[in-house]
Amino acid sequence: MEEHLFSSVHSTVFKESESLEGRCTKIQGYDFNQGVNYSLLLKSMLSTGFQASNLGDAIEVVNQMLDWRLSNDAIAEDCDDEEKDPAYRESVRCKVFLGFTSNLISSGVRDTVRYLVQHHMVHVVVTTAGGIEEDLIKCLAPTYKGDFSLPGAQLRSKGLNRIGNLLVPNENYCKFEDWIIPIFDQMLKEQIEEKVSWTPSKVVARLGKEINDESSYLYWAYKASISASLA
Repeated sequence: MEEHLFSSVHSTVFKESESLEGRCTKIQGYDFNQGVNYSLLLKSMLSTGFQASNLGDAIEVVNQMLDWRLSNDAIAEDCDDEEKDPAYRESVRCKVFLGFTSNLISSGVRDTVRYLVQHHMVHVVVTTAGGIEEDLIKCLAPTYKGDFSLPGAQLRSKGLNRIGNLLVPNENYCKFEDWIIPIFDQMLKEQIEEKVSWTPSKVVARLGKEINDESSYLYWAYKASISASLA
């Protein structure tokens, strides 16, 4: 019995390895002796392992979206003359959709989203109602850093709200209500008197126009005519 067990363990431990050469990426991190080259640093994430490699995969997908042109694909047999034109095919690029939940706008990631929209790096923004609300609220009053472990009951007694490790005073929401209600009243008037049909994207564009604040990604979406939709 012991001899059989030893033989089984021995065969497992000393089993000849399947070759991974040429099939898998070799793990190697970035060498800072070559200076800080951000392009190479980000590219090295692919071979760093653990969660860094997931980030590297995401960067690869983004780069593929930015680099793609219709001219990269073979011409389909049933396409029309315009789609066969080389100049047209070179001009057709990916339409980039950026989606996120409201907590990212509550955090400092909002500033990254604003930058992407401001500089026309995305074509469509898709978010939740909270992703709209939080952007507007932060134009009116700041959000503060707290802690994940702060007790809700204690915070409520102080008129504070917790979003993860972020703190939002009650007065922020009051300021937001005071700001948005007159705009909604005006929009209702336009709907009745001018027969305006308010779709979600039209409402979001109007709010971006009304906030008129360069820290707002909604403002820049309005300025650049980038469609912002609710998920």
